[in-house]
Amino acid sequence: MSLEALAPSAGSIALSNVEVHFGEGRQAVRALAGIDLRIEPGEFVSVLGPSGCGKSTILGAIAGFMPVSAGDVRVDAQRVSAPGPDRGIVFQQHTLFPWKTVTHNVEFGLKMRGMSRSERQKTAREILTHIGLGEFLNHYPHQLSGGMQQRVALARVLVNRPRVLLMDEPFCALDAQTRLQMQQMLLALWHELHMTVVFVTHDVDEALFLSDRVIVLTQRPAAIRHEFAVKLPRPRTHEVLTSTEFMALKRETLALLLE
Repeated sequence: MSLEALAPSAGSIALSNVEVHFGEGRQAVRALAGIDLRIEPGEFVSVLGPSGCGKSTILGAIAGFMPVSAGDVRVDAQRVSAPGPDRGIVFQQHTLFPWKTVTHNVEFGLKMRGMSRSERQKTAREILTHIGLGEFLNHYPHQLSGGMQQRVALARVLVNRPRVLLMDEPFCALDAQTRLQMQQMLLALWHELHMTVVFVTHDVDEALFLSDRVIVLTQRPAAIRHEFAVKLPRPRTHEVLTSTEFMALKRETLALLLE
């Protein structure tokens, strides 16, 4: 099955001198310090940095969950002031409704948009089958493994045809084998849907394996310390993880993070 029907044109993202502060007075915390970042339509960009430095805050600002204290966030040249259907987000822990089946979870956004029952069932069934969950349409989240739950969470976002996909360490709780499988599945979906992806991770291998470009942040308040293109050939398979080129790039990235 082709997912072309779910593939809108990818969105561009622009952050201009973005600052985010939490709290007031002496208790105020400066989370982001003058972030300038441009992400092109269809680009896969990962954000790396120390724990607690502000990686997720950048995603929150793009998603419209996090008001900025200064600067400007735009998607497709439109200022972001609130969440919108053009931006889908996948979190570290799935946010599935435990009382709904897999199919009903994926259908939910389509139902809110007024799509007919037969059409939304068909659409949900197609994408779930495409990502290998065709045998689990009537299961509940607690009956699935962690990797399967995250597949459902991803399907629930993708079915709404976002122009931008935001991912906040979505595979961090998975075992190594499942994590690699999910990374490969994500790359296949990205290639097919041509969406713009911003992927937050603390895992260097994951960032390099997935991305066109990697952004390295400083300690909080987060500023962009360095950014570089990942020029490994695509399509990428697990063999690239042990290549000479990959290991050299990993050494350089670790040196940046540990400085």
